[in-house]
Amino acid sequence: MRPVSHHILHRWLRPLLVWRARHVSERVYMLLLSVAVGVTSGLAAVLLKTSIRTGARLLQQGVAEPQRVFALSLYPIVGITLTVLVTKYLLGGNLGRGIGPIIYNTAREQSVVPRSKLYSQLITSFLTVTFGGSAGTEAPISVTGAALGSNTARVLHLDRRRRRLLTGCGAAAGVAAIFNSPIAGVLFAVEVILQRLPAQYFIPLLISSASATVVSKALYAGQPFALVTTGWDVHAVPFYAALGLFTAFFSIYMIRVYHWSEGFFGRWPGLLWQKTVAGGLALGLLIFLFPTLYGEGYNTVELLLKGQTSHVTDGSIFSVYDDHNPWLLLVLVLFSMLLKVVATSITVGAGGNGGMFGSSLFAGALGGFFFARLLNMSGLVLVPEIHFIVLGMAGTLAGVVHAPLTAIFLIAEITGGYALFVPLMVVCSTSYLITKYFEPYSIYTRKLTEKGVDVYANRDRGLLAQLDPRQLLETNFVPVRPGTSLGDLVAKYQNGARNVFPVVAAGGRLLGVVTVDSVRAALFDEAHYQTTRVRELMKPAPAIVGPDDNLEHTLQLFDNTGTWALPVCEEDGRYLGFILKANILSRYRRQLISDQEG
Repeated sequence: MRPVSHHILHRWLRPLLVWRARHVSERVYMLLLSVAVGVTSGLAAVLLKTSIRTGARLLQQGVAEPQRVFALSLYPIVGITLTVLVTKYLLGGNLGRGIGPIIYNTAREQSVVPRSKLYSQLITSFLTVTFGGSAGTEAPISVTGAALGSNTARVLHLDRRRRRLLTGCGAAAGVAAIFNSPIAGVLFAVEVILQRLPAQYFIPLLISSASATVVSKALYAGQPFALVTTGWDVHAVPFYAALGLFTAFFSIYMIRVYHWSEGFFGRWPGLLWQKTVAGGLALGLLIFLFPTLYGEGYNTVELLLKGQTSHVTDGSIFSVYDDHNPWLLLVLVLFSMLLKVVATSITVGAGGNGGMFGSSLFAGALGGFFFARLLNMSGLVLVPEIHFIVLGMAGTLAGVVHAPLTAIFLIAEITGGYALFVPLMVVCSTSYLITKYFEPYSIYTRKLTEKGVDVYANRDRGLLAQLDPRQLLETNFVPVRPGTSLGDLVAKYQNGARNVFPVVAAGGRLLGVVTVDSVRAALFDEAHYQTTRVRELMKPAPAIVGPDDNLEHTLQLFDNTGTWALPVCEEDGRYLGFILKANILSRYRRQLISDQEG
């Protein structure tokens, strides 16, 4: 069925692509595609956010206030269980949560994003977050947008560079549509997904983000919170720097806790029901104690921004105290900000789907409020708490995601202007630099790095990783049997183009190699042409390369052995061909020129 549908699609597209090549320039074509990817990604974002908002409202309607806290504690178990069922029976157990896999696809798999991510992220994050899973939807939306861009490029047979660009356009559009922040969307794609990008590619990214923002605004699905401010106090700069220091160490805490939790849940391989039940119960207990951890948590941030701090304790065990003790509020805020990363880790580890982007904003907002309220209660200074709330969001996001520009422009855009631009620069730069010193990799890339995938490695490694070792395989080396006579070997050498011969057993297994240079003296001794066999002349291969080995490692083998050609064999020893050092360097050079021209 799949080949037939692919053939029909190709037959339908081919005339359109031919017409496009004749009448539409490449530049205009890419701009049109960036608009299309932006619009579809924006629609996906609107669909997900609207569905979650509607579903959450329906779940909470009809639940009396005394039973509300119990309902909120049980809903996440249902959501995680439904997500696990969908993952297991509809997605084959392969969901690929978070931004990390997209970063890997872009850096190591030529921006080829699996088609399943076109819908899998939307469905599973809807089930998880609608039922109160303590995670954000920014990562699933961004992944969906990246999948839309990548697969659009694949269907239209675009090359690797343009596929990479459209992947970034989709990711940028997803973030832009959530917050109505087109510049933040572009910077997120550049800082987190793409890492490096030619300057001319910024225009398609901007157009894609702007298109998604227009769709979001037109369908009344704007950013989850907003604040309009007019200025900042220059005398508060030292406290902004102190807040940056505070959010830096808080970001380090979040990265390490999330990483430890990944390792903890990773000890239970697969989709085990024990893990789902245990995780769901643990998450339910946390939400019972601290209802602020329910869902994304943006409603709590809205209360803080509106100055309605007394309502933050509503529905929690702290609400039984009616003496308005300010320390009770601070205790709730402190535990909520510290436990948000725990709740998100449990949500994802137990089988749900969501990301740390939104959780970082939530925890950062609480951290900023906690910091400012302590300053104000000290009586030594009076600072605007609302400013510190949004600055705390930016500082924590910059540290956790390692994306300071994204954090600066995101908060600048959702606060109605750039009045807080200087404080944002102070807080985000301080938080990012300190976090980067202690945690060189972000919450998205640390796991990839520990698996040996360094997406921030130097450009040589990145270019080598884009080359397919199987396409460099040379199969025109003439194999010989161990019983072949020296005379036959000489005849093969005279009629062939290579001076290296793989010695292969009857079953195809490589036994060794014979090089003409190593047996040059025997070539002129005709008396031994019929008596000397290849098995007496062959030597073990200096090194053997696997068909999927990393090319950087292969080049290291060439340097260590001092050879120009190495045999390539399967794991069972079956001979496939040779890989040449010159071919790797030549293909690398073409790849480098191609990237520069792009």
